[in-house]
Amino acid sequence: MEALDVSGDILQTVHRHDDDLLSAGLGLRGLAGTLAPFANPGSPTPAELRRRAIQSSWKGIADLGRLGGFGSVYGAVPAVPGREYTAFARIAGAHSTHRVLVQVPDVFDRSKRCLVVTASSGSRGIYGAIALAGGWGLPKGCAVAYTDKGAGAGYFDTADGTGVALDGTRRRAGEAELEFEPASPPADAGIGVKHAHSGDHPEADWGRQVLQAARFGLAMLDRAFPDDAPFTAANTTIIATGLSNGGGAVLRAAGDDVDGLLDAVVALEPNVHVPGQGRPFFDYGTEAGLWMPAAMASSRFDDLPFARAGVVQPPAWAVRAASLRAHGKMSGLLPSRLADEALDRLVERGWREESFAAAASSTALDLWRIISVPYASSYLRRALGDMPLGFAYRAPPGLPGAADIRAAWWSDGAGLPPGPGIVLDGGTDVSLDPVLPGQMALRHLWEGPGDDAAMLKAAVAETAVAMPREDLPICVVHGAADGLIPAAFASDPYVRWLRAAGRAPVYWRVPHAQHFDAFLSFPDFGDRFVPLLPYGYAALDRVWAHVAQGRALPEDAAVRDARPRGPGPLTPGALALPPA
Repeated sequence: MEALDVSGDILQTVHRHDDDLLSAGLGLRGLAGTLAPFANPGSPTPAELRRRAIQSSWKGIADLGRLGGFGSVYGAVPAVPGREYTAFARIAGAHSTHRVLVQVPDVFDRSKRCLVVTASSGSRGIYGAIALAGGWGLPKGCAVAYTDKGAGAGYFDTADGTGVALDGTRRRAGEAELEFEPASPPADAGIGVKHAHSGDHPEADWGRQVLQAARFGLAMLDRAFPDDAPFTAANTTIIATGLSNGGGAVLRAAGDDVDGLLDAVVALEPNVHVPGQGRPFFDYGTEAGLWMPAAMASSRFDDLPFARAGVVQPPAWAVRAASLRAHGKMSGLLPSRLADEALDRLVERGWREESFAAAASSTALDLWRIISVPYASSYLRRALGDMPLGFAYRAPPGLPGAADIRAAWWSDGAGLPPGPGIVLDGGTDVSLDPVLPGQMALRHLWEGPGDDAAMLKAAVAETAVAMPREDLPICVVHGAADGLIPAAFASDPYVRWLRAAGRAPVYWRVPHAQHFDAFLSFPDFGDRFVPLLPYGYAALDRVWAHVAQGRALPEDAAVRDARPRGPGPLTPGALALPPA
């Protein structure tokens, strides 16, 4: 059993009238609009920070664009009044806390007790899964328990010694307990990020953090409804759900749940590592960061979104191919042959054609490097000021409005800089391919010899998922076109592994769905794909019907007829969702 260890106070807040649980009073139209303003940008209130954190989390996960169908074809954002309880919790042996939060709607059904437990996607803050877990659970009268799983945007700035307090405001070290406070960091160390600099290995504890959040949820239901206490796993239905890293976290929780706390698990596009099968993210992520730019010089990428426009511009693709040839990693002579050689290498390593369109966007936005850097630091348990390979997060000197930007980090940040007011420094040179040295060094941590490489591989091994109990319903939903966490490396081997052990998971491998629903509002992107979120809601509906009403679980092939949205608005026919 993962004991509930809460550090410091539990903050209770009430959210009614024009400030509800699901959208902080913004509603669907407000969530989709420009970021909610602060009356005093340099010193926003806790309520303003919360509202914007919820809005940023929705916008980062869901397609709220006018063609995307949210609110008309699927999903809704009704006003859900209720209470929130939040605290810093600690896993045994960890240096830093993780944030936990429970939303208890006023319509909570005490006769049919339901708790949804979730973990943030990516490295996002505490509201990072609200579009999935909150969007499905709160309107149904379920309480929702969240964990940031040891990540989040509680950045610490060594320039002024400030971090983020429990209410989201920036405070100086010593004035309040902070979400992340490094021990005696160098004054010039830059910006501290909990995921990268805590000295912990939070990914190894994802499952334990989810289970601890579930126990916090039960304890807060006791507090909210003392006359109906105790709330326990025996009298409360507990469903775990998450997407991306959050999906991996709930599958880890399924394997760690020796006490039978969970009644069902629904994982979307999970970053899950099966021992001896598939590939862990650091392996294929550093591979993609090195080789995908060279492959994108191929004419096969000419009409793909972002492939010819992005943070990194197309001339870099041919330069990367030439650089790899200069390093003896390729043998072609003509630029087109080098590009095809790089592409062939990726295919030989298990990459599938269906993933390349979305993988191109991850490459053009430099996501492989942005994600791999903090993971390397976390795996090597590096402190602030000592990231591997000379990397660091820094505030640009002389940045106009720096105080206002810093005040919004907690609400606006995705947990993995760069972002407003923070740059990723290091790992570069002055060549035509300036990021290549860092990319090669990151790849060497996986492929090469040395103490750091051995320590990193050992840390990755600690993230392996364990087999869940035999009677636990598990539903996995993954986009077949996912280019960040390809199904071939994650969900496919996980599901095969379960079935080989006699388990019977439900697997929806959704055609034409990729990793980032939020990208579907970009031109020439949404018309190629369908959103994944409606399949998550549908899977939760069917799993709930199974555990609460005894209905049969859905079939694997139920979503095989999904098709691209096309240039017009999303229609129910494009989703081809199975009947409820």
